Amino acid sequence: MAKRSAGLLIYRRDDGGFRVLLVHPGGPFWAKKDDGAWSIPKGLVDENEDELTAAQRETEEELGFKVDGPFARLGDYRQPGGKIVVAWSVEARIDIDVTAIRSNTFSMEWPPRSGSMKEFPEVDRAGWFTLPEAEVKILKGQRPMLSDLARQQDAE
Repeated sequence: MAKRSAGLLIYRRDDGGFRVLLVHPGGPFWAKKDDGAWSIPKGLVDENEDELTAAQRETEEELGFKVDGPFARLGDYRQPGGKIVVAWSVEARIDIDVTAIRSNTFSMEWPPRSGSMKEFPEVDRAGWFTLPEAEVKILKGQRPMLSDLARQQDAE
């Protein structure tokens, strides 16, 4: 069975339509990558964990604050590596300052084979993007979420 991640596609309305919040992964592998590297806040679903609960937990871990609903299910998205990402959309009910995010951290050997462990933020930055900007920034496997969000908003 494919691994499952769950996350939230957070959006806000503004004069030009709406913007989505994306996060940039931390750590040395992603440091110099930008276009095609950003993601929705998401993470692995624990065994026997409700997927929406996992999405909320992971978002809070990556941003440093809780995001409240209501949540609307967007769908399940198979990633190029085979993992499934389950996503919900949610309108930001508070002003989210992307410069104030506080992500959890992870440790890894760095530089490789050095025997030295270093700690890195799971997310090193976040940003608000229009849908055309987000199409360029987001990981290829998550791009369909953006068109599904646009369709969902048109249907309301």
